[in-house]
Amino acid sequence: MLLIPAIDLRRGKCVRLVQGKIEKETVFSQEPLSIARLWQHQGAKMVHIIDLDGAFTGTPGNLDIVFKIVKALKVPVQLGGGLRTLEIIEEVLNKGVERVILGTMSLEDDFIEKATDKFKESIIAGIDTKGGWVAIKGWKETSTMRPIVLAKSLMKKGIKRFLYTNVKQDGTLKGPNIDTIRTIVRSVKVPVIASGGISSIDDIKRLKKLETYGLEGVVVGKALYTGAINLKEAIRIAESNEEE
Repeated sequence: MLLIPAIDLRRGKCVRLVQGKIEKETVFSQEPLSIARLWQHQGAKMVHIIDLDGAFTGTPGNLDIVFKIVKALKVPVQLGGGLRTLEIIEEVLNKGVERVILGTMSLEDDFIEKATDKFKESIIAGIDTKGGWVAIKGWKETSTMRPIVLAKSLMKKGIKRFLYTNVKQDGTLKGPNIDTIRTIVRSVKVPVIASGGISSIDDIKRLKKLETYGLEGVVVGKALYTGAINLKEAIRIAESNEEE
């Protein structure tokens, strides 16, 4: 299982939100590039970057920093936040981003089909949920669609990988919703990366057990910044072939 450290960018800084709310922002570093290098040095095989300005406004606001990180790292980067046109997706992929995460626009069939047709498996569909419903528009609104219904619809459009985030857990350090993640992973039959609320090594061990069903990786954010999780230890457990 892949353990992916997260970097959330807002106004050029490395921040963390609680439940996707701007008013609950904590700045952890003025130097996102240094954080990215640290995660790589500690053994990360991939780095997860979200452009929060892009997620909230619909247009990426931190691409200069993202491209500096991509250029500096030897490990791949997956990027989400405001990637809502084929032109922007093409630009970031050409600059070296490995995979792009599409959120709100995943609900628009025509766009997702065009994106998967053109960029194939470079596309990840981000499914963010609040209270069991799919959250959209930078987590500010909820749709009337259940995550599994959306996932199955998107698979028919060519999606081959999902990033599942429980927004109510994100940044809370209250632990992930294991039962929901298990249900989604078993339902979609393609690789799933889980995110939101991961707060301890025990959470990593519990999620590791879902690898059998198709859980490909987990994104860890706030717990790394607060010291609740040691990245090296988390990677060791995630990549282990033994039962912990």
